[in-house]
Amino acid sequence: MSETSGTSNWNVPNALTTLRIVMVPFFAWALLYDGGEDLLWRWVAWLLFALAMLTDKIDGDLARKHGLVTDFGKIADPIADKAITGMAFVGLAIIHPVLPAWLWWVVAVVVLVREWSVTLARLSVAKHVVIAARQSGKVKTVAQSLALGMFIAPFAELSGVWRVPGLVLSGIAVALLAVAVVLTITSGYEFARDAVTQTRERRAERDAQSRQSH
Repeated sequence: MSETSGTSNWNVPNALTTLRIVMVPFFAWALLYDGGEDLLWRWVAWLLFALAMLTDKIDGDLARKHGLVTDFGKIADPIADKAITGMAFVGLAIIHPVLPAWLWWVVAVVVLVREWSVTLARLSVAKHVVIAARQSGKVKTVAQSLALGMFIAPFAELSGVWRVPGLVLSGIAVALLAVAVVLTITSGYEFARDAVTQTRERRAERDAQSRQSH
C-alpha cells in the first residue's frame, strides 16, 4: 500500500520498529555473555532474535494493511532489520559456534557489505525509482533468519538425549547459511542490475519530456 498523506509517525508499526532497534544491545549482551558459553543466555538471545523477526513481520503487515506507511518507517524499518541481523552475524563470528571463526568473519563481511549497500541504495533512489524485491531476495531473508536463529540457539552444545537432534539441527543451520550466502550474492547482483536499468529508463523519460517541452 502506498504511503497515506499525513500519516502520523506515532503508530504501532513504527513503535515495533523502534522496539527492534532498542532490543539490539540487549540481544548482543545476551549472545556474548560469558563468550557465548552460557546456554541460558544463548536461549535468551535466541528468544530476543525470534521476537525481533516476529515484530518485523507484524509491523510490515500492519503498515500496509492499515495505510500506516510513513517516511520514518521507510528509513527506520530497514535500519532495524540490518541492525539486529548485523549484530547476529558479528556476535556469531565472535563466539563462532560450529564453524571456524575465520569463516564466520568472511560470511559476516560479505553479508553485511551487501545488506547495507542495498539498503543505502534503496534509500538513495527511493524518490526516483521503486525497485521491487525479487523472490530470490525474499528466500534469502527467510533462509538467513532461520540459519541465524539456529546458530544463536546452542543446539551444538546440547548433551545427553538432545545431543544427536542438536547436531542434526546444527547441520541444517549450516546448509541454510550456505543457501543464504549464495542468495545474498546473486540477489545483490540482481538488485544492482535492476537499479541501473530503472535509473537509465527514468533518465531517458526525463530527457524525452524535456525535449518535448522545448
